[in-house]
Amino acid sequence: MEKRVEDSRTEQVYVIRSQHINPYGRLFGGYLMQWIDEVAGVVSRRHCGHEITTALVDNLSFKAGAYKNDMVVLEGKLTYVGTTSMEVRVDTYVEDYLGIRRSINRAFLVMVAVDENGKPVPVPGLKLETEQEKAEWEAGKKRYDLRKKRRIEGY
Repeated sequence: MEKRVEDSRTEQVYVIRSQHINPYGRLFGGYLMQWIDEVAGVVSRRHCGHEITTALVDNLSFKAGAYKNDMVVLEGKLTYVGTTSMEVRVDTYVEDYLGIRRSINRAFLVMVAVDENGKPVPVPGLKLETEQEKAEWEAGKKRYDLRKKRRIEGY
């Protein structure tokens, strides 16, 4: 069985409050990392219909800061699936009062579907409907192959 990318796409919005700010007046990276992991978890659970666990954060790129009262939007979607694992891309934006979004972060996480005993279980395939989804799949496959090579090399 295959599922579409759109079936599990997730968007979450946060307003940055005082408790989210670091000593430099910007959003504390740890909060953003937690939110990214939560969004990736929702995306992957929606896709596989199982409990999941975060296997790794492949890439986390901080591009710009967010500040108190900023509205931060996280968009998550699947880019690649293996047998039991799913790669989720989470893009983070600051959205202004006109709804214009400015990218501040991009992350790729690998989530694994697990059963009640924590053992990996197969996930549905991913139905690619657009050229963009096909391109993201190819990039995800390259990242998967690179991760596999690193694991073999002990890196």
